[in-house]
Amino acid sequence: MDSACSSESIYNLIPRDLKEPPQPARYISIFKAAVKNDMQKYKAAMKTMGPAKVEVPSPKEFLKKHSKEKTLPPKKKFEWNEPRKPAVPLRTEHPVMGIQSGKNFINTNAADVIMGVAKKPKPVYVDKRTGDKHDLETSGLLPKYINKKDYGVTPKYICMRNEEVRRAQEEYDRYIQENLKKAAMKRLSDEEREAILQGLKKNWEEVHKEFQSFSVFIDSIPKKVRKQKLEEQMKQLEHDIGVIEKHKIIYIANKQ
Repeated sequence: MDSACSSESIYNLIPRDLKEPPQPARYISIFKAAVKNDMQKYKAAMKTMGPAKVEVPSPKEFLKKHSKEKTLPPKKKFEWNEPRKPAVPLRTEHPVMGIQSGKNFINTNAADVIMGVAKKPKPVYVDKRTGDKHDLETSGLLPKYINKKDYGVTPKYICMRNEEVRRAQEEYDRYIQENLKKAAMKRLSDEEREAILQGLKKNWEEVHKEFQSFSVFIDSIPKKVRKQKLEEQMKQLEHDIGVIEKHKIIYIANKQ
């Protein structure tokens, strides 16, 4: 029967008592008993009635004066084990006088200066008009590092690392080639890849042109379906173009 007809029935004019739906049963967890047992076992066992039962100190062992102070170690006699300096000479003692040397210090010093090698002056540089001098070697103005024998030479550990990387790359390429031969896959050449890429771009332009020429006001279901189809085609073409542009090497499985 129609709902409109049922609402207009004369039986609906008689007031009816509203019956409240029965209240659902209260939820009780199945783990209630286990949780209750754990609470009684681990927590309730630690509770006590009244103050904690501890050992009460004896009245005979009362706190005495200075009992909490730290006791110092026993005193030790100081002993000096190191040798002492010589004693100060007495007033009655006199040094030995009258000792003379036959060495001619003037001639010796002159000969040392004449025969000695001239001291090389320390290289300095002046950066102000007031004459402030600074050390030239530590200033960084001298080409000290570029004159070294190992300057610009690649370190040995880098050469070894590059060799390991090259060897690992060769092994990986060999492994890929073997797997490709087993799987009978064909590598796409650069010309074919470029032709496919240009074809996809051309198809995208055609679909985009058709999408741009589509009517703005969509008043029917076929138009809506057509618009969704064009959007899906453009999205798929953009995805394919991005994949081909990202990967320079592409392999195609041979159809059997």
